[in-house]
Amino acid sequence: MIPFSVLDLSPIVAGGTAADAFRNTLDLAQHAERWGYQRYWLAEHHNMPGIASAATSVVIAHVAGGTKTIRVGSGGVMLPNHAPLVIAEQFGTLASLFPGRIDLGLGRAPGTDQTTSRALRRDLIGSAESFPDDVAELQRYFGDPVPGQRVRAVPGAGLHVPIWLLGSSLFSAQLAAALGLPFAFASHFAPDHLLNALRLYRAQFRPSAVLDKPYTMVGVNLFAADTEHDALRLFTSLQQQFINLRRGTPGPLQPPVDQVEATEVELAGVAHSLACTVIGAPDDVRAGLESVIEQTQADELMLTAQIYDHRARLRSFEIAAQLREAMTR
Repeated sequence: MIPFSVLDLSPIVAGGTAADAFRNTLDLAQHAERWGYQRYWLAEHHNMPGIASAATSVVIAHVAGGTKTIRVGSGGVMLPNHAPLVIAEQFGTLASLFPGRIDLGLGRAPGTDQTTSRALRRDLIGSAESFPDDVAELQRYFGDPVPGQRVRAVPGAGLHVPIWLLGSSLFSAQLAAALGLPFAFASHFAPDHLLNALRLYRAQFRPSAVLDKPYTMVGVNLFAADTEHDALRLFTSLQQQFINLRRGTPGPLQPPVDQVEATEVELAGVAHSLACTVIGAPDDVRAGLESVIEQTQADELMLTAQIYDHRARLRSFEIAAQLREAMTR
C-alpha cells in the first residue's frame, strides 16, 4: 500500500484565531506522526482570512519542532513570490535544524489574487515565466559549492534539500519530468488535467541525480466520519469556503450546515472543482481511496481536510490511517 500524507492549510475557523489554528496544526501533525503518515505539508496562501499558513517556513518550523520523525515541508511555497536565495536560506535553515525531515514543494501560482500578488512581489512582469530558471537557481544553492561561486546559501549549500514540483496543469508536469524531480498534482481543487499530467510526466521523465524513476503524488480531499450523514455534513464547510471565495468574499472556515445556500450553478462549479474528494463512512472511504489509487497509479496520496471541528478533523485522518493499515495487510 502506498504512503498517505497530510496537506494542511492551518484553517482559521469562524470564532477562532490564527493562534488556535497553529495549535490545531501541531496537534494534527503529532497525531499524524503516530498514525504512520509519511509527511506533513503546509501551503502558502496570502490575504486569505481562513488560512493561517502564509509564512509557510515559520509554520513548518513550528510543526517540525513539535514532532520527531514525520517529514515536514511545503505544499507548496509559491516560488514566484520569493527570491530563490531567500527560499534556499529558509529551507537550508530548516534542514539544518531538522536534518533529513524537510521537503520543499514548489508552485508557480501566486497563491492569492492579483492585487495581493503585486503587494508581495511589487513587479509581476515575468514572475511566473521565470519559474524554470528560478527552480534551477534554487537547485544550485542546495548543491555542493563550486570554486568561484560568489553567492551561496548559508545555510543551504550542500544540503541537497529534496525539491518537489507542484502543479494543476501540464506545465509543471513537463518541467518535473525534464528535471527528474518528483511531481505532486493539485487534484484536490483542480482535477481537470490530472490524468493527462500524470501520463505526460511519466512518459517524458528523465532520470536525475535525485530520482531514477517517476514519483507522483495526488491530492485528495478527505471527509471521513463514522456515518455517511456526518461525513457529508462536514463537507459543507469546504463547499461554503469555495463558494465564498468565488463570490469574492473569503472568510474563516464556516461550521457545517444542513444545506448550503447557493445557486445550482455555484454548486455545480464547486462540485467540479472538488471532484477528487472522498466522503463517507469507513467502507465508502476505503472504496474511494482505492479507486483514486487505481485510476491514477499514484505513488503517494496527499490527503487534506478542511473540517471546522478539530476533533472531527482528527477522526477523519485517523479513519484514513486505519484503512491504510487494513489495506496493507
